[in-house]
Amino acid sequence: MEYKDYYKILGVSRDASQDDIKKAYRRLARKYHPDVSKEPDAEDKFKEVGEAYEVLRDAQKRAQYDQFGSNYRHGQSFTPPPGWEENMGGFGGGNFSSFFENLFGGMGGMGGAGMGDNFFAKGEDVNAKITISLEDAFNGATKTIRRPAGASQSGTINVKIPAGIASGKKIRLNGQGRAGMGSKPGDLFLEVQIAPHKHYRLEGKDIYLDLPLTPWEAALGAKVTVPTLAGKINLTIPAGARSGQKMRLKGRGLPGKEPGDEFVVLQIMTPPADSDKAKKLYMQMAEELAFNPREALGQI
Repeated sequence: MEYKDYYKILGVSRDASQDDIKKAYRRLARKYHPDVSKEPDAEDKFKEVGEAYEVLRDAQKRAQYDQFGSNYRHGQSFTPPPGWEENMGGFGGGNFSSFFENLFGGMGGMGGAGMGDNFFAKGEDVNAKITISLEDAFNGATKTIRRPAGASQSGTINVKIPAGIASGKKIRLNGQGRAGMGSKPGDLFLEVQIAPHKHYRLEGKDIYLDLPLTPWEAALGAKVTVPTLAGKINLTIPAGARSGQKMRLKGRGLPGKEPGDEFVVLQIMTPPADSDKAKKLYMQMAEELAFNPREALGQI
């Protein structure tokens, strides 16, 4: 029977840490996984890597293996000492290499008990980010994105964006994560980021819009057209409106079980004095209107 150098198979030193062994195993398992590898001996390599990891990841089995391994080289003839298997207690039958089964008595085989629960575990989850527009967050959408690095497959995938999703929430795509070791892949989690908007500001599920007003609209009151993500509406501005005043449009924010609101923030804009007529009007207002916006400061 040929001796198998599990350290050499994984490409690690004999004093490698458990973290180094785990990293080496994952790298080689991905490389030789039969579902993705194009190498002709991928399946055999995959099983060999898995067998090596099954021994070296377990402190007890690694210590048992190390008792005799230091005196052998990969491929050399090896015969375990009499009574070795009985002393090890055995782990049940399996379809590992004869070296493994003679040394440990098997582990239940590829897909059986023992190794099966760990070696054929679900693949790792993959986390990535997706940036969408505020309109997509409000209405919902289907976006086509390129699969992130580490996913079980390459190429593109369609992602359904649910209406009302908030920034920071995650979309779960089952089976689109890292390939599993003989089992199903992990999941892909996409963290949603909502891109800044030209006109709206998003705070949680509430939407804010600055609404410019003329001085006379603010002073006298008016009906103005206001945009919302669900369409334009007519809004009544009360007489005497102040700059910075907020008007709430209930339920006009991001939709959901408890929808957000839209807040219209009034911004009074001063017309430019860029003509003789405009200057004359401003001078007339200064003379005829008894208005001092700093009057309260005189009391300080």
